[in-house]
Amino acid sequence: MQTRTLGNTGPTVSALGLGAMGMSNGAYGAADRAESIATVHAALDAGVTLIDTSDHYGAGHNEMLLAEALRGRDRDSYVLSVKFGALVGPGGGFNGQDGRPVAVKNLLAHSLTRLGVDHIDIYRPARLDPAVPIEETVGAIKEMIDAGYVRHVGLSEVGADTIRRAHAVHPIADLQIEYSLVSRAVEAQVLPTLRDLGIGLTAYGVLSRGLISGHWNATEPRPGDHRTHLPRFSGENVRHNLALVEGLRQVAEAKGCTVAQLAIAWVAAQGADIVPLAGARTRSRLAEALPALDLTLTPEDLAEIERAVPKGAARGDRYPAALMSGVGVGN
Repeated sequence: MQTRTLGNTGPTVSALGLGAMGMSNGAYGAADRAESIATVHAALDAGVTLIDTSDHYGAGHNEMLLAEALRGRDRDSYVLSVKFGALVGPGGGFNGQDGRPVAVKNLLAHSLTRLGVDHIDIYRPARLDPAVPIEETVGAIKEMIDAGYVRHVGLSEVGADTIRRAHAVHPIADLQIEYSLVSRAVEAQVLPTLRDLGIGLTAYGVLSRGLISGHWNATEPRPGDHRTHLPRFSGENVRHNLALVEGLRQVAEAKGCTVAQLAIAWVAAQGADIVPLAGARTRSRLAEALPALDLTLTPEDLAEIERAVPKGAARGDRYPAALMSGVGVGN
């Protein structure tokens, strides 16, 4: 397994991480517990060391699932990235973000217990709390680092100014943010800021929630699948976006790989400071994602990909309007 180091101060991790959100019900429809655990085991056995979760995935279910999957594994053999603070009601609706220092410590205590570990490797607010200065939130995480409960500070879905303010309080290991062929807003200001400060990037949504995986069709969303509410998956938008995927498929076939592998490899090729997260929730999807690390994209390949999916070509926001206000950059 290839490795990459997250920024100047972060941990060295596998060049591909595992995103666990889909392993809990309420993300992409019903999840299979046994298959989810088997997928985590397969990832670890393949050398994947970075595992990403959040305290609000399945209202804590995701952390408990990972605790079961990680039981008996050497704690130093994997790196846990945990987001915190997203406020979710019983029906699954989002109610904002809590970044107060007292909440940081309270939520950390619950995550440590659910995960069954004595420390979290990278702890990050899931979103920016507009009512709490980022300096206070990061300061509280720093206290938890000093106390031995956390190893590194991370950020998620924030803009360049917030990154600089947070980094002034404590070195930031990485920013987790959506980055894919159809979500490239980070390239304008965020990515240059990260590189200026020596901060890594963990890219989620590298397949745009399956949209550019090569497996999606316009009638696929199932009950309980939150993609039915995402603009890119609705109406004419999804038909337009899937036409882009067909162009990408031609490039992939010429390269001798799958569409998903090509899309993941494109993200990885944007810099050695970037670690893509594969949101695989089955062993078959994980097995498809892993070979992407072995793909070498030439300048000619990158140009072909750009012609197939030009920057800004996708239609529809990546979140509904009510949620777009909570992210640091647009599409």
